[in-house]
Amino acid sequence: MTNQKEPKDPAHEFQEKLQEMLKSGNMSFMFGPDQHQPETKNKEEEPADAERDDALRRIREFNLKPREARDYLDRFVIKQDEAKKVLSVAICDHYNHVRLCVDNEAVREKDYMKQNILLLGPTGVGKTYLLRCIAKLIGVPFVKADATKFSETGYVGHDTEDLVRDLVKVAGGDVQLAQYGIIYLDEIDKIASRSMSGGRDVSGRGVQVNLLKLMEDTEVNLQSQTDLVGQMESIMSMQRGGKTRKRTISTRHILFIVSGMFDGLAEQIKGRVGKSGIGFEQSAGNEHSDTEYFKRAETIDFVDYGFEPEFVGRLPIRVACDYLSPGDLEAILLNSEESVLNQYKSDFTGYDIEFDMTREAIAAIAELAHKEKTGARGLMTVMEKVFRDFKFELPSTSIRSFEVTTDTVSNPSAILKSYLRRNSKSQKSVLKKEVASFASRFEKEHSLKLRFNTSAVTTLVELSIESDKTIRAICEDKFRDFHHGLLLVSRNTGKKSFTITNGVVMDPDGELSKWVVKSFNKED
Repeated sequence: MTNQKEPKDPAHEFQEKLQEMLKSGNMSFMFGPDQHQPETKNKEEEPADAERDDALRRIREFNLKPREARDYLDRFVIKQDEAKKVLSVAICDHYNHVRLCVDNEAVREKDYMKQNILLLGPTGVGKTYLLRCIAKLIGVPFVKADATKFSETGYVGHDTEDLVRDLVKVAGGDVQLAQYGIIYLDEIDKIASRSMSGGRDVSGRGVQVNLLKLMEDTEVNLQSQTDLVGQMESIMSMQRGGKTRKRTISTRHILFIVSGMFDGLAEQIKGRVGKSGIGFEQSAGNEHSDTEYFKRAETIDFVDYGFEPEFVGRLPIRVACDYLSPGDLEAILLNSEESVLNQYKSDFTGYDIEFDMTREAIAAIAELAHKEKTGARGLMTVMEKVFRDFKFELPSTSIRSFEVTTDTVSNPSAILKSYLRRNSKSQKSVLKKEVASFASRFEKEHSLKLRFNTSAVTTLVELSIESDKTIRAICEDKFRDFHHGLLLVSRNTGKKSFTITNGVVMDPDGELSKWVVKSFNKED
């Protein structure tokens, strides 16, 4: 029986070859035998000093109190009072410690138990938005990813260490700034290594172990073993005598926040505590009862769910997010500074159109969004259905304001048609202006003037209404070759202005041919 060597890992083999070439100085396969590439500054290596200094200054001067952080979150996120309180305390504690670390190496090297956070709750309740707002408030680099994209090896799927490398990229390549950033990992429940028919999910456990290392304190190589291009660039930089940047980053002060829906966990906790141990058994089966059970979650519940004890131990701060009621969704539309309603108003303002929405209509949208069972995301789903045709039609009309009522919410198509019918007379004047706009663009581009007479304009307006196409599309189709012919005519006759009649609109190519032939005959 012959012994066969196991094939080498391609990335490892490539690294070995690069090291050999580095030692021998033979990099001619890249530059040629006697060539030397000029060194160029890498934006990741040297981020803008002003931005870096400002970010570090904000960390050094961090002095927020938990109530102040909570009040800031209240401007953007509706409800989730307990989550805001817990996050505000954890964030303020962490960045008060980080503030001391920035300029004091002795403090930076001390052991520190990070307040990594676990958020439980359904989709669309504001988990990601809370964390984005927190990162924006503090001014630190922030990276968000889904746990499902990672694998144990990093060859099939992403390497967990890529999270830290991405944080460095967000920080503009500045390791000192990146080491105080926030990493947010969603869908963490999907990597629980629950028992399966063939045994436990080993891959899920492997990802947990890799994440555990990051959440504790480890040095991460800034170049992935699968990043062959990055390794080549690094070696070329060393060959050229370029600036060598820090090759690793410590995760000691990076704050990790994970979240998930944790389907089935509520029932699991219910079985542990028993009906008599909790005071809302009458609401069993109600979606709101899940949050109440989540609030009773203990380490053993997460271990039984499929997480390693060490992994759960590195997430000491745990908080459950509440489901959003129709009233909460209504409050989001009315009170959140960056609500989807404000976004839609901004979209219409881009077309010089304004709209008002009655309170009854807002309540109706909130009710429909709640039925979507996707939290605040349901608001976008409902509003897109309501405004879809309005966004398509109104920018091409003379309508500059409208009102959204409960009738609009329940039957947007019919309400839009009524607006368009009432606007039919003024719409013709809008289309006439579009003819003038086309003529103006044509003159600017080709230095040739088109003068549309009354009959031509009337015909174009009628064609636009009948075909449901814009004047611009009709004119660009009919007169797409006109500039070639008119340039010939202009060269032969000196004319720069041409009258477009109804006959030209109906047969543009035929009329243009006559003009060209006539211009040559005149030249003769």
